[in-house]
Amino acid sequence: MFITCLDLEGVLVPEIWIAFAEETGIKELRLTTRDISDYDVLMKKRIGILKEHGLKLKDIQNTIAKIDPLEGAKDFLDELRSLCQVIILSDTFTQFAQPLMKKLGMPTIFCNSLNISKDGFIDGYTLRQENGKYHAVKALQSIGYKIIASGDSFNDLEMIKQAEAGFLFCPPEHIAKEYCQYPSFTKYDELLNAVKKVLK
Repeated sequence: MFITCLDLEGVLVPEIWIAFAEETGIKELRLTTRDISDYDVLMKKRIGILKEHGLKLKDIQNTIAKIDPLEGAKDFLDELRSLCQVIILSDTFTQFAQPLMKKLGMPTIFCNSLNISKDGFIDGYTLRQENGKYHAVKALQSIGYKIIASGDSFNDLEMIKQAEAGFLFCPPEHIAKEYCQYPSFTKYDELLNAVKKVLK
């Protein structure tokens, strides 16, 4: 029995921090896990920038409210969920994800949470688990599931390596080149066909 585990940002929805960077004009907020492999370094950098500019959680949530899934993502996810169970494994946060999950038809998501101060600033974050995507795949395998995994960034590689079948989806060129042993796709129908072959 298979479960497909998907990354969220860059795979099903646009990158939240990039969208917020474009709205605020703060270029440093464009950095993502495609650019910086150490998630703690990335998040501390982001939180410092937000405080420096006086930006609160609500400011980011206002941007997220305007974000729609990537073109074709909802149809892809609907068809995929008709073939097998799907879990989204993301390093985003519950405070960010909820409106996006509604637009995607409320799929299951495992993600992290933000620590918010009384006045609405992001003080820090709490990981659900260190290297959570990898451990989620391992845990599912330990109860008898086989895993198909797909993502686009450094933080997806451990789950892709651990899965019975792993695919890259719209990765940046440097990741696609360095990890060329994993098939890389740029269209949903290509990824869906690859999953169907595994499920046969």
